[in-house]
Amino acid sequence: MLKDITLGQFFPGNSAIHKLDPRAKLILTLLYIVLLFITANYYGFIIAAILLCYVIASSRISFRLIYKSVKPLVFIMIFTGVLNMLYTQGTPIFKIWILTVTYEGLSSAIFMILRLVFLVVGTSMLTYTTSPIMLTDGLERLMNPLKKIHFPAHELSMMMTIALRFIPTLIEETEKIINAQKARGADFETGNIIRRAKALIPVLVPMFISAFRRADELAIAMECRCYHGGEGRTRMKSMQMQGRDFIAFAVMVISFTGVIALNIIL
Repeated sequence: MLKDITLGQFFPGNSAIHKLDPRAKLILTLLYIVLLFITANYYGFIIAAILLCYVIASSRISFRLIYKSVKPLVFIMIFTGVLNMLYTQGTPIFKIWILTVTYEGLSSAIFMILRLVFLVVGTSMLTYTTSPIMLTDGLERLMNPLKKIHFPAHELSMMMTIALRFIPTLIEETEKIINAQKARGADFETGNIIRRAKALIPVLVPMFISAFRRADELAIAMECRCYHGGEGRTRMKSMQMQGRDFIAFAVMVISFTGVIALNIIL
């Protein structure tokens, strides 16, 4: 199951989405999240779905990979959806013992699941199509104005990017440790929840040791290359917004206008 988690991975490509300026992609992702949360009807979600499908198709990232990014969260989505369905007051559909399913609860559960799916896939597209270096540069450029109030823009963007970069590595490491423990006879799939939690201890200890070792190695490697933060740092490639970035912004503005209009009309 762990190998199905694709969060934070980058898939190199030459598509129009890959070529977008990282600053534009960060802002567009933020706007897309806002769009999802202001959507108040199913027509708004249709607009969000069309937008997302266009981005996935343009980026040439396979839908199978997108499905893998959502698959580990299916249980959480269903669980929270059921809670929404049962604990929202309204017109009852049917009742089982003390539990009542209402129309409002069912609608709230569907809305919540759709938002979560679009949110996970939409934000994953940012890391799928943007390399960690470009993501760091984009974040730092966007936060540059905050440097005037001594905000550590470079350090923060570097930390976020390193964290994203190491998610796939840690997942791979955890998978190896689990397989090694299974080869020694460890059982992670049977027993009650307490027994399963205890079985994970031999996995968590070496995983944390491995994470600290990698962090130490990375720090030493950065020091050996005389890394002293972003002060006075120059870049080989300068960022500049192109026509495609402004087209992407225009599409997002049209989508926003459509969603707000639908919220008002319906």
